Amino acid sequence: MNVRIVEFTPRKVAIFSHQGAPEQLMNSVENFVSWRKETGLSPISTSDTFGIPYSDPNETDKTKFRFDIAGSVEEDIPQNQFGVVNGVLTGGKCAVLRHYGNLDLISQTVHALYRNWLPTSGERTSGEPCFFHYLNIGPNTEKSALQTDVYLPLK
Repeated sequence: MNVRIVEFTPRKVAIFSHQGAPEQLMNSVENFVSWRKETGLSPISTSDTFGIPYSDPNETDKTKFRFDIAGSVEEDIPQNQFGVVNGVLTGGKCAVLRHYGNLDLISQTVHALYRNWLPTSGERTSGEPCFFHYLNIGPNTEKSALQTDVYLPLK
């Protein structure tokens, strides 16, 4: 495992929270993308895109599953019909492991960080959820070519 320790700079983000069945997550992603396109406040081509899972969808009751979809912004966003709100990704020390390929398999990378790397690293989690930085996500990117950095906030 090629885990890097980095200092993550806090980022102002626009957030859309998905609450409910994991199978419906793509509907929430489409809502967020529509907001991005309509407002231009977090352009896909020039802004970072993040995902913040609050639990493992395979181990959480479908009604309690939460996943935030986020895009970096320069300024606060106004209230809107999409339900996108202002937020901040907290900065600080993080372990980072790159996931290559299909996002349906990203839980394997998350589990590798928590179950394999963390116990032997001498590090401790900060208690904040891990988050994903989608490096090349887009409508024309093949699933097998996706690259996503998994960040694990540390103390």
